[in-house]
Order: sequence, then structure tokens, then C-alpha cells
Amino acid sequence: MSSNHVYQSIARATFEHGADTISGLMGDANLFMVDSYVRECGGRFVPAAHEGSCVLMALAYAHVSGRVGVATVTHGPALSNCITALTEAVRGHVPLVLLAGDTPTDNPRHLQSIDQRELVKATGAGFEQIRTPQTTCKDVARAFYRARVERRPIVLNMPADFMWQEAPYEGQVLDVFTAPGGVAEGDILDNAIGMIASARRPLILAGGGAIAARDQLIRLADRLEAPLATTLKAKGLFNDHPYNVDIFGTLSTPAAYDLMGKADCIICFGTALHDFTTDRGKLMKNKRIIQVDVEPTAIGGGLHPDAALVADAGLTADTIVHWLDAAEIAPSGFTSELDVETLTHHPVTAPKNAAGTINYVAALEQLERALPRDRVLVTDGGRFMTEVWCRISVPNPQSFVSTVNFGSIGLGLQEAIGAGIAAPDRPVVFFTGDGGFMMGGINEFNTAVRLGLDLIVIIANDSAYGAEHIQFIDRQMDPGLTLFHWPSFAEIAKALGGEGVQVRSEEDLKSALTALENRTGPFLIELGLDPHDVPRMRA
Repeated sequence: MSSNHVYQSIARATFEHGADTISGLMGDANLFMVDSYVRECGGRFVPAAHEGSCVLMALAYAHVSGRVGVATVTHGPALSNCITALTEAVRGHVPLVLLAGDTPTDNPRHLQSIDQRELVKATGAGFEQIRTPQTTCKDVARAFYRARVERRPIVLNMPADFMWQEAPYEGQVLDVFTAPGGVAEGDILDNAIGMIASARRPLILAGGGAIAARDQLIRLADRLEAPLATTLKAKGLFNDHPYNVDIFGTLSTPAAYDLMGKADCIICFGTALHDFTTDRGKLMKNKRIIQVDVEPTAIGGGLHPDAALVADAGLTADTIVHWLDAAEIAPSGFTSELDVETLTHHPVTAPKNAAGTINYVAALEQLERALPRDRVLVTDGGRFMTEVWCRISVPNPQSFVSTVNFGSIGLGLQEAIGAGIAAPDRPVVFFTGDGGFMMGGINEFNTAVRLGLDLIVIIANDSAYGAEHIQFIDRQMDPGLTLFHWPSFAEIAKALGGEGVQVRSEEDLKSALTALENRTGPFLIELGLDPHDVPRMRA
């Protein structure tokens, strides 16, 4: 036990929780804590250009690294600038701690004062208060514990007037259970196994909550001779398996969608069965649905399954295999009917792009072959994104960050930076639209330059807000208000210290891909697109 200042205790306690990197912006309520974290603890501080950006960086860092992400901002408007980012992290179930300063408790009329607890509550994030200087270490420990257990961001509120007060340092790290799920048992399990045993065309569906159970799910699928599919969040989980039909739902190929419609039993692990996964329930009609999840709230949201098991995915898969073997249930033989190459091939339609632009789908097909294979893939929100999800592969789910938990645009580059911090030895490939890049990309591109990240930014620039553009077109209205005359993003990249190439023809694309091989830092490819030629979102 030693006496020091509160700002030092926060820094030290944070570092001792395994947080060797903090992204953030300094202000008068957190600057001394950040200084202590770097100079006295040896931690790494990544300064962002906007407060919301540092939360998004920590979000992607947590996803790619598997650790708790940590960010810090000062008080008032700094925290209010984080609302969208916090909501994104809440919806994505990301464990994250935001060290947020607060205005002095003895100055309720402070210019930047706001009820920070109520502000945070609106996002769905958790809130922890540093109650007194003497409880600082306990409050830090509680914030990290809650972030891990509740799988959401926790904002730790740090009053500025506490920072220079002295208190004994009493560091502690609270233990967190690592296997929260139990083993399925009882009548519902018996009913579920009966449905599976009698199925002639079973299919295994894995979501983001079942990533750790990959081997057990493959064992179950092989035992049943059932194809494997994933939700978007688990993209890449079953790579290289001979009966992997890729993403289930509205992002499926037409042939895979038809196959899913023919299945008579879908065994779902770690997925809340979002409307896009089930195509608003259409893919679940006239078949038995078994849903397995450790989170009770994940079950029955969009539709209620025929059997719901609140249990661990891997243990449940092993249990099902055990009882199938004990009862000598024969395999279904469903996989013998499959031509997986046909099922996973997304069709390419004839290009309709105007002169001076490039066909988007054809460009994606070339990029899939040319981009580094060990990539981390990050996508922003926008009309362009679903074709990227379908046509650009990833090594595994941890290497894919979709940034659309809240349906926002303009969050992607910040998360791409967080991914790059978490995986410094791997290239990060980031796809964004022109509107999203203008909203949230330009202000952080130079951050990627300063950090020297191996970041490849690909902008689908149709000079429009594409989702809105197509709505006007569908109603035979003038889409003029959706069109924008942006500056050259390639030139902006150069001005911010990176490299940039503009692509408006096949020859331009070939030149860009050649230059890509010799990149020395953040590299931006601007695809000039026809807003009438970009496919609509698959939803």
C-alpha cells in the first residue's frame, strides 16, 4: 500500500488490468491521468482527432484482440461527442471501459456540466462513479469487471477535483468467470435431439456468440452430414470446410437461399436470429428451429424457436453428438445433395456504368484476388457494404469488423485504426462510401498516418448518398438532392500524409493494384462509380 494522487491510481490500476493501450483525447479532467499512464506505467496512448473516434478505436481493438478496449475523454461535450460510438459498442456487445472526466463536484454551474450518468444511460452503456479518492482502485476494478461480464461499454466517471487528492493505492483485479454457459439438459434438450434425429435436411447456423465453439459445431455437422452457415457476425468461421455455404439470410447467394428454404431443421448457435438473418422470418417457415445461446435475451426476439436452450454452444453440440451416437441415429445424407461451389458463387451481372466510372462489382472481384490474404477487413455503413460482405473474404470472424450495429455511417475509419493497433503485423483493408468518409474518415486519416499503420482504404465514390438516391429512383422522383460534388479523396489522402490513387477505368485499377504492392503507409484507392450502377443493399 502506498500513497499517491488519484490520477496516478487510475492510471496504474488501468494498466494493471492488462490495458497496455488507451485511445483518447486529453482535456483538463484526464490529462494528468494520461501522462501518468504513459510516463510512469509505460502504457501507450493513441491520440484521436475526435472523442467519438477514440471509443470506436477501442471497440475494434477489443474485437480483434479479444481484450477489453479502453478509451478516455474529458467531461461535458467530450462525453456527449461519444454517444453514437457508445451505442455502437452497446449494440455490438463489446467489452470496453471509457475513462471519462467530469466537472468538479463543487461547481454545479460549470460551463461544461451535464448529468453524465443520464447521458450514458441513453446509450445503454453502464455507468460507474469514482465515489471517493479512497475507493478509486475499487471503482476502476469494478468497471473492468462489469465490462467483461456484461459485455458492453462501462463509463467510469472521474470528477476533475479528485485528481490531485491523495489516497492510498490498493490495487485489485476482480476475477471474472470464463465459462458462463452450462450444459443443456432436461425435457427441452430431449425434444431438441428428437427433432434433430428425425430431420432429413438439417443445417447448422452459427452466430457471433458461437465463434469459440467452431470445432464442436463442425463435429456435429459432420455427424449429421449437415451443411454449415454463419450469420454476418461469424463470417469466415467455417472457411475451408467442404460444406460451408457461407452467410445465411439476405446475404446468401440465390442458390444457397433456395437450399436454406429446403432445410427442415435449423440448429442455431449463438445468434439472436436478426431479421436480415431470417429474411424477416421467411427462411424459418415450415421447419423446426432449435436455438442455443448463453444469453437468455438472445432467444425469442424475432421469432420463438421450437426448442430454446440457454446453454454453452460447444458443450451443447458435444451433448447432441453423444446422444445421437448412443441412439445410433443415422446421418441425414443432406450434404450428398450439395454442390457447394454453385452455392457460394455470387452472380455477376452485366455492367451498366457510365463512361468515366468503373463497375463496382467487377472491381470487387479483382480486389478480392489482389488484396493481402491475411487482412483484417473493416467496412463502414452504406449502400456499397453488402457487396463487400459477400465478395471480400476474411480469414476468420475476429478479422472482420462491420461497424453497423447502430446502422450509422462514418464510423469505419476510426474502427479500422483500432483494428490496426490490435494487429500491428497485419494489413487492415477498409471499405467506405464517399459520404461516410466525409463524415468520419477525413478527420482520422492523418491519425493512421501518424501511427504508420498498414491501412488500405477503398472508397466507393458514387458522388451520392446511395441508399437515399435509390429511394428517389424507385419512386420515379428526381434524386438531385442526394448528389454531391466532393473533392478528390486521393488528393486529400496525399495532403494528409498518405498515398492516394483515383480509379475511373480498368487501366486505372490495374495501376492502383500495382502501386498497392509497394505501399509504405496508409494507401487510399478512390473508385469512381456511377450511382445508377451500384447494386442496392441486400436486405
